[in-house]
Amino acid sequence: MKDAFRHKLFVRYFETDQMGFVYYSHYLVWFEAARTDFLRHKGFPYKKFEELGFFLPVTEAYCKYLSPAFYEDDIIVETHLEEIKNASLKISYRVIRGSDDQLLATGHTVHPCINKDKKIVPFPDQFRDILK
Repeated sequence: MKDAFRHKLFVRYFETDQMGFVYYSHYLVWFEAARTDFLRHKGFPYKKFEELGFFLPVTEAYCKYLSPAFYEDDIIVETHLEEIKNASLKISYRVIRGSDDQLLATGHTVHPCINKDKKIVPFPDQFRDILK
């Protein structure tokens, strides 16, 4: 993924199921962790976004599982801003096992920009400028 931000983690025991695979919902948690780390890295932590009175709810989440991850695997979540519109953005993800570069999953999330009244509004200029 070109220009991807790389978030690293390792699989903790509680993230696995009875078969020893990472339980599917944890991939979405990893997407969230990678996305917030991505924004922090860009110089616009999510906390700052909220302090300005804006929020980025998830309105779409997609994950395609390709190969299982296991306890203590080193994981890299590549995060890429796929699209930014006037009042929404789409972020894509690739989940890779670090030890063998195996692609484990791909996915994306979509986020409208809303204000405190839960109305969709354009992104603040400073946020848009940082992401471009």
